[in-house]
Amino acid sequence: MTAQEHLVGGWTIYHKLTPKDQEVFKEALAGFVGVTYSPEVVSTQVVNGTNYRYKSTATLPGSPGTSWQAIVEIYAPINGKPHITQIHRV
Repeated sequence: MTAQEHLVGGWTIYHKLTPKDQEVFKEALAGFVGVTYSPEVVSTQVVNGTNYRYKSTATLPGSPGTSWQAIVEIYAPINGKPHITQIHRV
């Protein structure tokens, strides 16, 4: 990563998920019902914790062939459980 990518408040470019990125996504969506989100790439922003933007494919269970793109935004505090802050259909 470059120095720009480590600046507090700056977003990284979208990149493949690391095991930590995958774990944050899985933990934040634990128990989420309705639409299924499959993350493809992620961008992060260091704040007092970390903000994540996951570009994802969304599908509706029971509706084969129905999918769309969405951004799932998650906040992971320094101490505490990550949680969804917003989901945008794109």
